[in-house]
Amino acid sequence: MQAAWLLGALVVPQLLGFSHGARGAEREWEGGWGGAQEEEREREALMLKHLQEALGLPAGRRDKNPEGIPEGKGARATEKDSQGEEGEEEAVTTPYTSPSPSPTPEDTVTYILGRLAGLDAGLHQVHVRLHALDTRVAELIRGLRQLREVASDTRDAVQALQEAQSRAEREHGRLEGCLKGVRLGHKCFLLSRDFEAQAAAQARCVARGGSLAQPADRQQMETLTRYLRAALAPYNWPVWLGVHDRRAEGLYLFENGQRVSFFAWHRAPSPEPGAGPSAAPHPLSPNQPNGGALENCVAQASDDGSWWDHECERRLYYVCEYPF
Repeated sequence: MQAAWLLGALVVPQLLGFSHGARGAEREWEGGWGGAQEEEREREALMLKHLQEALGLPAGRRDKNPEGIPEGKGARATEKDSQGEEGEEEAVTTPYTSPSPSPTPEDTVTYILGRLAGLDAGLHQVHVRLHALDTRVAELIRGLRQLREVASDTRDAVQALQEAQSRAEREHGRLEGCLKGVRLGHKCFLLSRDFEAQAAAQARCVARGGSLAQPADRQQMETLTRYLRAALAPYNWPVWLGVHDRRAEGLYLFENGQRVSFFAWHRAPSPEPGAGPSAAPHPLSPNQPNGGALENCVAQASDDGSWWDHECERRLYYVCEYPF
């Protein structure tokens, strides 16, 4: 019996002490965890404040708790009051919390450097894309240069074809003039029944490999007269020749620049026998040339082969000559 009483006296105080110790450890653990959270929030708020001051940004909202009471203290106070009801003799143990370290300038610089590193990575990506664009632009420029070279070669080929076509057309015109027209020595004459001004007629003759007719002597003049009379009879049509005095009045030249030495100007018919000396010339058949500075180009009549001066812009038939 004494042994049982002695065992109870030894075990019960130990159990009571263990219970109080467990409760104290629990309160110590809860206080330490809440203090760590509070310390972390204070550290973040202080770091944000220093970063805003370094970057010149406006300060954020202040803590919603104007009394400066950290979160969790009210709960702990309530807990302490409830525990105090069990017995005021229990000693409340408050865990020791070290003061929150303030963020140093090195921390702020580290944060800024981290942000700058992110910006640098973004700029690197932009540079990579710009390099790709530069490469693409260089390829396009190279392709454009090649297209220009091809276009230049094509233009040269087209020009060569046009020159070949022009030579072929001149050769064809020369052969046609000698086959369809009349030949005299080393010349061939061919009449064209298109109405053209004197300069346009000359251009068309040149494009066909010849020029407007340039009868240099009486034999050529008579051959050309017979050819035009046979081609246009029974009508009388004026036909352009390659003779003009555009450079100077009264100075008649061929289209090749040589001076004309043979002329076949039209003359008014002689008066009838027995007519008085004062008989006026025929109004429709005056002596040629009579146009002065207004009529500077020469056309040949198809009935008698006489020469008449006309205004150069008048549209008439024309006769071309080709070398044989």
